[in-house]
Amino acid sequence: MSAPTGRDNVRAVADAILYEGYLLYPYRSTSSKNRSRWQFGVLGPPGAMETGVGEEAAMTSQLVLRPGAQATVTVTLRFLQLQHRCVERADANGFVATDDLEMDGIHHVSWDEAVEREILSGPFSLAELTAGQRIPIAVEPGRDVDPLGVAGRVIRTRWPLHGLVELAAEQIDDYVRLSLQVHNTGMSGETPTKESAVRFSMIGAHQIVTVEDAQIISLLEPPDDAVDVVAGCAHHRCFPVLAGLPGDTDVALVSPIILYDYPEIAEQSGGALFDSTEIDEILSLRVMTLTEEEKAQARATDPLAAQIIDRCDAMSPESMEQLHGLGRIVPQLDDEIPWWTEEADGSVQPDVDGVVVDGVLVAKGTMVRLRPSRRADAQDLFYAGQIAKVATVHADVDGDTHVGVVLVDDPAGELHEWYGRYLYFAPDEVQPLATTEKEGSS
Repeated sequence: MSAPTGRDNVRAVADAILYEGYLLYPYRSTSSKNRSRWQFGVLGPPGAMETGVGEEAAMTSQLVLRPGAQATVTVTLRFLQLQHRCVERADANGFVATDDLEMDGIHHVSWDEAVEREILSGPFSLAELTAGQRIPIAVEPGRDVDPLGVAGRVIRTRWPLHGLVELAAEQIDDYVRLSLQVHNTGMSGETPTKESAVRFSMIGAHQIVTVEDAQIISLLEPPDDAVDVVAGCAHHRCFPVLAGLPGDTDVALVSPIILYDYPEIAEQSGGALFDSTEIDEILSLRVMTLTEEEKAQARATDPLAAQIIDRCDAMSPESMEQLHGLGRIVPQLDDEIPWWTEEADGSVQPDVDGVVVDGVLVAKGTMVRLRPSRRADAQDLFYAGQIAKVATVHADVDGDTHVGVVLVDDPAGELHEWYGRYLYFAPDEVQPLATTEKEGSS
């Protein structure tokens, strides 16, 4: 399997932005949290914001480029188009809309889904951009009918979207300031209502900007000679950051969510959870506590919700452990106690539990080398490089993990261990020793 490229990283983060807030825990259409949706990057039709029924119609941003002689720019606009799923029950007079239809033990519910859309503009030369470019956007409406045997049918309806992408470039000394504007121009002068505004909105809108024979300058850490050019940039409802692999300067992500340069999806994350930057571990545990009836309702709400439920149901203790990143307390639990339940709390024992450090389970008896960090107390710095034996691993009320150790070369070590006077370090301040190093230290 080949290593991910910078473009792979950009797509992964962009997809997370596209669906952020798409569906919130507990992932059921009946939940009040899911009756007001689409939190980020929503471009409503003109008039929606002014009348209080939707979001503003535009987002704007500016980037700074260091161009070569043959520099070109390509802009990809991505967003979701709302798709309403209406379930209809068959009766003697035809079909009647219903919120929920059960067929063969499976519930089908009416719900607002979404369809991914992507508009590519370019590549444009700097000469073309200096003259200004206006790219119209048109997304067709649609209506799909899927029968549910003789019991009913599902109708999926999409409404037309119209917009405009405007690009312009301005030369400033050795740099070019690139302006990007995206406008929703839909509904043709109609007065939007709360229901129609979301139907004619571009949801989760963001842009991926790629350049050839040019470098995109970091707006967060610009070089000294570009500071003034960057300071003159203006942004509204979005902000561009460098994207891809660290060091890449040919891709920028214009995001409606505040990000740093080179954002990435945590490798510990097993998949999207959509829930407005909720912590994966906590949210996965919450999903596991849903009743079977609640899980069935979530699965019926949306195929993406069904994927979340199935993934959490199949999650092992090892998978949950990965969500902790570097350190993870690993309780040694009785096989009769489900590892994620409330009852498992009583099985946490500091003299038995462990924490995973650099892929190694550190627990009582593990030999480690101490690596105090700069945040350590001055006294702890005297122990840098010392070899110690782990005596306890536990977490405090704030959720921080502590490793209690006894120094191997301390003449009073056995006494300290006997009455529990340990030195405490964070998991990233201890380094598990290899077998050969253990033997050499004895």
